[in-house]
Amino acid sequence: MPPTKTTSAERSPRFHFPSAYTILFALIVIIAGLTWVIPAGQYERAASEALGKEVPVAGTYAPTDANPQGFFDVILAPIAGFYDPGSYSANAIDVALFVLMIGGFIGVVTATGAIDAGIKRAMARLKGREKWMIPILMALFAAGGSTYGMAEETLAFYVILTPVMIAAGYDALTAVAVILLGAGVGVLGSTVNAFSTVIASDAAGVPFTDGLMLRLVLLALTFAAAVTHVMRYAARVKADPSRSLVFDRKAENKAHFLSTTEAAASDFTGLHKIVLLLFAATFAVMIWGVSLGGWWMAEMSGLFLFAGIGIGIVGRLGEKGLVDAFVGGARDLLGVVLIIGLARGIVVIMDAGHITDTILHWAEGTVAGLNEVIFINVMYWIQVVLSFFVPSTSGLAVLSMPILAPVGDFAGVSRSLVVTAFQSAEGVVNLVTPTSAVVMGGLAIGRVPYERWLRFVWPVLLGLSIIVMAALSLDVLLQGTPT
Repeated sequence: MPPTKTTSAERSPRFHFPSAYTILFALIVIIAGLTWVIPAGQYERAASEALGKEVPVAGTYAPTDANPQGFFDVILAPIAGFYDPGSYSANAIDVALFVLMIGGFIGVVTATGAIDAGIKRAMARLKGREKWMIPILMALFAAGGSTYGMAEETLAFYVILTPVMIAAGYDALTAVAVILLGAGVGVLGSTVNAFSTVIASDAAGVPFTDGLMLRLVLLALTFAAAVTHVMRYAARVKADPSRSLVFDRKAENKAHFLSTTEAAASDFTGLHKIVLLLFAATFAVMIWGVSLGGWWMAEMSGLFLFAGIGIGIVGRLGEKGLVDAFVGGARDLLGVVLIIGLARGIVVIMDAGHITDTILHWAEGTVAGLNEVIFINVMYWIQVVLSFFVPSTSGLAVLSMPILAPVGDFAGVSRSLVVTAFQSAEGVVNLVTPTSAVVMGGLAIGRVPYERWLRFVWPVLLGLSIIVMAALSLDVLLQGTPT
């Protein structure tokens, strides 16, 4: 009997990159393993009136009793990522509820048909000029990142922008890049961002306006680099869709994000216009609330719940239609919620194992006694490493600046430049770190696999790091030893 030819379907399957869930759980296991290896230690804490928090005191690091994390700690870590099982204090549960409310809100708006009808009308008006959406939208996100640290709030925009980009002939990755890179370079070049520049400057003991000119230059240069990369990629995809890094998901993504029929989206009615006006007004209120009204997750969640109900009534969905649409939309983002808990669980394990301060102490010893230019560049890379373990911008500022900023005095480097190195590193790392709920959540909503995002963004990370290091070095050489 002649040998049969092996078909491609019968061959051994190719290696598939693990899902975000597997990556994050593996990191929890790895960090738990490190708590058995890295010595436990802690700095003494002192209350800071300026920050309203306790901050570590330089020179007070001391070994402490080890608390290695075992099997049950690993199993509980994703749960503890949402809330502390011992004290019942919140961790990421507020972000998770915010995502569910966004999902429900978008589900209701989608059920009215207004989104697809609006996208079709917009594409007809933009015919031939779609590429200019990219720099305009990235500028808006960068402005939000630079002024008030726009991060978790961006999760609401993925479900809006992704169908627009797909309808314009681009792909889901383009939409993710516009949002994540736009807001990310804004945070990198923070100007008056209270969660980055202001809190880090306060912790370092300098006015947040010190170093402002350098940060504006960094913002302009990194924004230009990011926009150029996204526009070049988008142009390639539009000219040849097979060059998309998510081409194998094109049909699936199109069906998911442009779910209504062509007939349903053909007429742009007066009711659609009213729904979209309410839709836009909701986001305007959210931005006002976060930037000026002192809002955070609870208030934003309540806003989307209220707006979803209101739009369902205006859109004449009826009681059952409204409830089904809201629950269905929330259900679509349930996977994102699980990712958020896993990401926060990594930080929970590290803190519980008492190794966070040890890593910070090692960083303090690494930069002591270095030449000014070498010092500021090593400081940048130390903050890159710390940012991976502590993805919270404000959290890392409070943790690291009271310890590392004073070291700059001995190296002849201004504390404001140490702050700039910190916020630049945090901005770069938070474009890719799997410990960030914003990164992993955004990729999950945009349906972009993590490894595809890494393939897309690595040239940007390299370019941004070169720009930052050159700017930091030049600033040291031009200013000399601060008085």
